[in-house]
Amino acid sequence: MNSVHPPVLVVGAGPAGLVAALTLRQNGIPVRIIDKEPNPRIGQRGPGIWPRSLELFNFLNVPEVNDMGKPVPTVRLYKPGTLETLKDSLMAPLMEPSPAIPFHSPKMMGQQLLDVILRRHLEKFSCSVEMGTELCSFEQSDEGVTAILTKNGVSETFDTKWIIGADGAKGVVRKQLGLTFLGETRDEDRILTGDIRLQAVGLDRVHWHRFGSLNRGLSLRPTDEVGEDGWQFMLFGRELDLTKFAENEELVFETIASLLPIEVTFNKLVWMSVFRPNIRMVNKFSEGRVFVAGDAAHVHSPTGAQGLNSGVQDAFNLAWKLALVAKGLADKSLLETYSAERLPVISEMLNVTTTILNKAIKSNDISTGRSPVLFMLGINCRFSNIVLDEFVPAVEGKPINAYGILDEAHLEAGDRAPDAPNMLLAGRGESDVKTLFGLYRPWYHTIVVFAPTLADATPILGALEAFDNSVVQSAVVLPSSASVTPVASSADLVLVDQEGHAYSAYLVEADQTKVFVIRPDGVVGAVVHGAEGVKKYFSNIFLDA
Repeated sequence: MNSVHPPVLVVGAGPAGLVAALTLRQNGIPVRIIDKEPNPRIGQRGPGIWPRSLELFNFLNVPEVNDMGKPVPTVRLYKPGTLETLKDSLMAPLMEPSPAIPFHSPKMMGQQLLDVILRRHLEKFSCSVEMGTELCSFEQSDEGVTAILTKNGVSETFDTKWIIGADGAKGVVRKQLGLTFLGETRDEDRILTGDIRLQAVGLDRVHWHRFGSLNRGLSLRPTDEVGEDGWQFMLFGRELDLTKFAENEELVFETIASLLPIEVTFNKLVWMSVFRPNIRMVNKFSEGRVFVAGDAAHVHSPTGAQGLNSGVQDAFNLAWKLALVAKGLADKSLLETYSAERLPVISEMLNVTTTILNKAIKSNDISTGRSPVLFMLGINCRFSNIVLDEFVPAVEGKPINAYGILDEAHLEAGDRAPDAPNMLLAGRGESDVKTLFGLYRPWYHTIVVFAPTLADATPILGALEAFDNSVVQSAVVLPSSASVTPVASSADLVLVDQEGHAYSAYLVEADQTKVFVIRPDGVVGAVVHGAEGVKKYFSNIFLDA
């Protein structure tokens, strides 16, 4: 790695860029992260955080997102011109909690607060965002990338090994790479959104309120991040000239007041912006040593709240792979799987969100078309050339369903790895319990060996000693009938599944030996019979495996 300059330059300090930088720093990779804005962005922007993203923040040791996030309010639609309820509806389908899914409901958190939380965690690794620093251009070669940056009118030449472009839909990185950004723009479906502080007599702070129609409408969602009078608002409708609104604060106040059948006092307009549905994506997520993630790679309608979540998941998929290559442990060809794994996911995501948008317009109901697919727990990369499953036969021409609904009765390589709580650490007290999610972290693979006895797992563990312990960890999971007395083992952990949750979630019989390799991004990389399968999986990951 470059001893003078950090080997990775992250351009853009929104959630995707911050997650990329944090994941790399947790892997021990020096990072420089810049943002052209002079100050951090304010406001809610994309506030919906879905369960799969909550799992990733858990792996990143960022519990505040789940702990501080608010439940998604019920949407209350009112009869025209009144405060009489017409209909209550859910913005997200209900999911019952289960041991395998600890984060079973989405949360709301404004991007302003999310960015603050992520920056604080990044600063623990002596890495701070350089605000007001803009990427002007870059040139790359086989050895690295030379970037031209400016700050306060002063130009800087910066040599690095890789660039991650998380600089948004209008950013420099995608444009200079020459990636296509095909799709459509719907000018007729514009919305004006922002944060506002107002007091409305008789309007509770429990519901997500909706007034008017899709031709001329208003939604108000209570937020506490700017004060007890804070709301995220959306003005929408083809009868409204939203371009004029964006330049006239008083017109915004007047229009909101005209749509509310109650007395309202305006305290402050915090920020606002016109948003029009752009439904576009790149043809590939990288070129050479330069990558794109988040809005720089794909944009879509806000229906479904998948954008921020998809960007975070882009970053997580890329960063663990880039870390291994930067350490010299993996060949650069591993980085090609970032684009290969994310392209089908994003393509299907655009279809999902566009379908929801079309149904909402047709039905005049923004909560219509919601399905468990939005939880993002069924996203998979079963089709990837670096996952291995010895229990599921390969089928030529098998359709890709990368954005499916979670099926807990089926688990194969490329799927999200389930959780399992109350795992007793062998030889410890009853109070010393673990969860599988507590084992999974972005700086190592976790080899989970299900075996009837420790003796059955020992040959597999012996073959794993050849792998670097800093990037490969191991855990043996024994059935509830196994002894919990102290044991000597080369495994990092020996766990007894005292309540059977792990065996149930991973679909393993008590008398069966089965090995799962969990990737640093919480994806099942391999499902194999034993040591040879593990070696075969890692031969596609590590240089010397």
